[in-house]
Amino acid sequence: MMVGVDDGRRARLYPNVRVGLRVARAGRSEETTTDDRPMTAPDAPTPGDALPTMHIGALAERTGMSLRSLRHYDETGLLKPSGRTDGGFRLYTQHDLERLLVIRRMKPLGFSLEEMADLLGVVDRLRAGTADEDRELRSRLEAYVTSAQERRADLARKLDMADEFIGLLQST
Repeated sequence: MMVGVDDGRRARLYPNVRVGLRVARAGRSEETTTDDRPMTAPDAPTPGDALPTMHIGALAERTGMSLRSLRHYDETGLLKPSGRTDGGFRLYTQHDLERLLVIRRMKPLGFSLEEMADLLGVVDRLRAGTADEDRELRSRLEAYVTSAQERRADLARKLDMADEFIGLLQST
């Protein structure tokens, strides 16, 4: 199903091509906030909700990430597109964008792809509400919080050293 909504760029570049966004069905249970706000746990879309989607190029542009990275995340299962066009092009929802922004925030802290996938899985399962494994999942989540805090502190120390070095160079 095509919806006639777009930012207009494709319409200007390809005036003879029908422009629009595909509508996908949301079936994921986790959601985060946009890039400029702290993460919270808003209501996730319910299965069957129709969501507008974007192609991989639009997702790359909005996040500043390369097409190569996005394809790699798809191939490794870290970030699967919500759908595909009839021609096989990847389609991503706002939900996928927000999940990618979480991944992008983890990269500078040095989390591996496996750790990113594990953390996203923990968050997914916590939001799904399986009470029988809740305690173990919360413990794993807290371990990630502690690790992120330690990694941030290490980066802050390195930044302080870089500032000292720059100061030394400037005073010479």
